[in-house]
Amino acid sequence: MFKDVDKPLLYVTLTLFVGGILILASASMVLSAKNFGTIGFYTLRQILLGGIAGAAGFFGCLFVPYRIWKKIAFPAMLGSFVLLALLFIPDLSYSFGGANRWLKVGPISFQPSEILKLAFVAYLASWLDSRRQEIISVSYGMIPFAIMLAIVGMFLVMQPDIGTLGTVVITSGILYFLGGGKISQIITMSLFSLAIFYFLIQMAPYRLSRITVFLNPGFDPQGAGYQITQALIAIGSGGFLGQGYGKSLQKYNYLPEPMGDSVFAIFAEEMGFLGILLLLGLFVFFLWRGFTIAKHAPDIFGKLLAAGITVGIISQAFINMAAISGLLPLTGIPLPFISYGGTSLAMTLASIGILLNISKHT
Repeated sequence: MFKDVDKPLLYVTLTLFVGGILILASASMVLSAKNFGTIGFYTLRQILLGGIAGAAGFFGCLFVPYRIWKKIAFPAMLGSFVLLALLFIPDLSYSFGGANRWLKVGPISFQPSEILKLAFVAYLASWLDSRRQEIISVSYGMIPFAIMLAIVGMFLVMQPDIGTLGTVVITSGILYFLGGGKISQIITMSLFSLAIFYFLIQMAPYRLSRITVFLNPGFDPQGAGYQITQALIAIGSGGFLGQGYGKSLQKYNYLPEPMGDSVFAIFAEEMGFLGILLLLGLFVFFLWRGFTIAKHAPDIFGKLLAAGITVGIISQAFINMAAISGLLPLTGIPLPFISYGGTSLAMTLASIGILLNISKHT
């Protein structure tokens, strides 16, 4: 079954998956007991919804030749746009924390933006492959690329989901460069993107307060700066060796979102600096194997698809960890493999199935 796949990537994926379930089990136990009377509810739900769906996606994408994504990328992206549009129908969606990001079908809910990320990477890889000779052109390369990114950005801003938008912009920019884009074009689009993000920040007071807290972590520690203040307390309390697995104090109703975008702080408190180094090492190793697969892929589409998947997962991971450590403004995006969220885990595992399928053809 796994005879020809990249074994190191398979092993690090398995390690991150199992480790993520264990970290989530500890981080979610307090909220689980409070809301459902049992410490394992959220962990079991993550395994059933994210793990099982992810396993189906993983094996499906592992055995289906990756070149099929070149044919279905455009329909898949259009389908993800339709799902995102359904978010604005009240009877089909629900909101949490002021964000309208989830579709609800009976007892099951999912995030269409997670599907969009993979579909857009596949479409962009296909588009760049078909326009290799035109990418350096402003009219046939940069402008169409910018329009596509603007359409995706519009859907994400309307939710709003600025953190996911940041991940998409970073991944797309790197893919455009790898696909033949010029440095001058990348710089131009980067400056334009910064201007857009500036206006988005000005449009919403809560985004401006996040920037203020980022520049001054001591600002309003009981209000806008509460989450980052408690996160830094958790990380600092971990010391070198940590408090021990399951022994975090911050998850006891001190740190908001302990099983969501703040899960890294809980992990740091329990596992300490050594645990942080281990987790960072696993993600760096994943990055290396992903780029190795991309380098040795048999065609340009495979190279771009592998690179896009790898950059998407790793950029999201490092943005999450940097934000909750005070190195970037808070974003609200999940930590891959670890944060609670079935759609995120399922789509991550499906994406890795595609990566491993590409590695079979190297």
